[in-house]
Amino acid sequence: MAASSIIWDPLLPLDTLIAMVVLGMLIMLAGFFAPRPGLPAPGVIWRIAATAAVLAVLANPSIVIEDRTPLSDIGLVVVDRSQSQSIGARSAKADAALARITEWAATQRNFELRVVEAPVARDAETPASGPRDGTHLFTALDRSLIDIPRDRFAGAVLITDGQVHDLPENILGLDTGGPVHTILTGDRAAGDRKLTIVESPGFGIVGETVRLTLRIDEPFAVRARQAQVTIRHNGAQDGRTILLPVGVDHGIDLVVDRGGTSVFELSVAPGRAELTRTNNRAVVTVNGIRDRLRVLLVSGAPHPGERTWRNLLKADPSVDLVHFTILRPPEKQDGTPVRELSLIAFPYRELFEVKLNDFDLIIFDRYRRMGVLPSIYLRNIANYVESGGALLEATGPEVTPATSLYRTALATVLPSEPTGRVTDAPFVANVNEVGRRHPVTANLPGLGSADDTPDWGRWFRHVDARPKSGTVLMDGPAGRPLLILDRVGEGRVGQLLSDHIWLWARGFEGGGPHNELLRRLAHWLMKEPELEEDQLTAMVRGDAIEIERRSLAPDPAPVTVTGPTGEVNSVTLEETGDGRAVGSLTVTETGIYRLDDGSRTAVAGVGIINPIEFADVTATDELLRPVAAVTGGGVAWMSESGPPELRRVRAGRALSDGSTQQSSARWVAFLRNDATAVAGVREMPLLQGLILLLAIGAFLVAAWRREGR
Repeated sequence: MAASSIIWDPLLPLDTLIAMVVLGMLIMLAGFFAPRPGLPAPGVIWRIAATAAVLAVLANPSIVIEDRTPLSDIGLVVVDRSQSQSIGARSAKADAALARITEWAATQRNFELRVVEAPVARDAETPASGPRDGTHLFTALDRSLIDIPRDRFAGAVLITDGQVHDLPENILGLDTGGPVHTILTGDRAAGDRKLTIVESPGFGIVGETVRLTLRIDEPFAVRARQAQVTIRHNGAQDGRTILLPVGVDHGIDLVVDRGGTSVFELSVAPGRAELTRTNNRAVVTVNGIRDRLRVLLVSGAPHPGERTWRNLLKADPSVDLVHFTILRPPEKQDGTPVRELSLIAFPYRELFEVKLNDFDLIIFDRYRRMGVLPSIYLRNIANYVESGGALLEATGPEVTPATSLYRTALATVLPSEPTGRVTDAPFVANVNEVGRRHPVTANLPGLGSADDTPDWGRWFRHVDARPKSGTVLMDGPAGRPLLILDRVGEGRVGQLLSDHIWLWARGFEGGGPHNELLRRLAHWLMKEPELEEDQLTAMVRGDAIEIERRSLAPDPAPVTVTGPTGEVNSVTLEETGDGRAVGSLTVTETGIYRLDDGSRTAVAGVGIINPIEFADVTATDELLRPVAAVTGGGVAWMSESGPPELRRVRAGRALSDGSTQQSSARWVAFLRNDATAVAGVREMPLLQGLILLLAIGAFLVAAWRREGR
């Protein structure tokens, strides 16, 4: 192809040349009318021609001839490969539409087709520059348009189910330079029931409830219809079931029963029509926060270890400590009434009846049955433990079979019965085999291996007891029980059968891990999740689920992991020797994974726990039809008319037959831009200098001859 044009390259500055033209015109006009008004002077025509020739030489016109190469138009196809496209036959329809466009493009001259797959977020670690969740077709479209010259862009086709999550904020101002068509792969009439979390709490106070708002939507359902919702807490197999109306927001209360992360899994029963059951489930995590840890410490007598307990509990600013010490026991008879043996009256009823359930932990430190605390209140404490409370008894030498708390109503919750033997001989507290697997005593500083004696200072007193329930974690002299933990009803109980842990606090013979041991002991009693000795947990790191199982005995059972699409994998865990068995599973799909080893369950959310990709999976044209209307594109439903016919038209012609109507477009068109690129340029003078010089001379001679007559 060739194209030509005339350019001007004046030999004099443009201002000078214009001035010469104006001056020449004035002189010519004066000569034209000066001799005889109304009649031109002789030879003036030839002088005008000579002057014009001189000005033409000074203007220096040239002709430019360009050799041009045709450029191909560029069309874009953006294919939605998100997880919602895997529903039903959508993926197959997308492939069919892409194949049809590719075949057509191969038959077109000067046409280039570029295929782009929309980026899909797989996990929460997607870089900030990319999408974090959902289908991002316009992100892919914008990035592709950067590399396409505007005069070559012929249009774009979006192959999707219509659920797009990065629509431009100002659709009316959208300017792509070409049409944006849409081919929808879903079925317009298909319905799907979905569960949506409208509002969820991020944290809650332990022991209180939090409010969760959810909604169940189902196309073509009447408002009066109800759906069954099941709520499971922390991976439990069974959960509570409620009936909720469809199509309205509904609030439910969730109980935060422990500190740390609590996982609530909600699921709704399938509806009459289901595209996928993935959006029938949702997971809500609530971080349990203890408002204030309320601890009641009752010391039966002043002793050096009393300060160890007090210093430990007071060092934590989140602990509210109520501490009573019996300074003068009733057996010191001098006629003083029991109620007058303290500076203030002991608040029996307020502590052990009215406000008993407000305490998170009750500690009896070297307390013995002495008539100070009435038996009815000891029964209240037993009920408090069975209902979910925590009790710790640290015994001392004063305790005998007759004065032990075991001879009260607390016998129903205490894990051991005193024998009456007290050993006053040095010994090193030892963590037994079971204790090395229990999170309270496993890996304590200075513990060493199973064959080594712990690198701790010695104790000098042990109160013997006969275990009747619970788990012995630490041994005293001759392998007798030293630390016993037990679960009673909904609550927990601990017994420390020595009062010499204060020697570790004083650093005697190097001391020992008294702070760590007592901290773990108190937190286990108060049901802190990280100290559970029998549980299955899952942690998501990148594209892998790291699985950990804690148990007091080795457990070879594999863990079954069920993915969001129903795929099942089996993971064998490896023992680490401290009560933990670990393993991992690489995953590729976002969503909820359920773990089960036959006796324990857990859940894990990979990526966005409740991804918007599955928030609504019904195919729709409502989001992309305004884009088609603004850009002149069309919207076609594969399920109704198959792939639309493809055409190429010039600017100004219709680009589709379905850009604004609700019907499916039968054909869509790409622009024919006829863009070219300059391959070479040739420049030639328009006026030859010698010819102009001869012409100027001839004009002047003709003017002289005419004027000479």
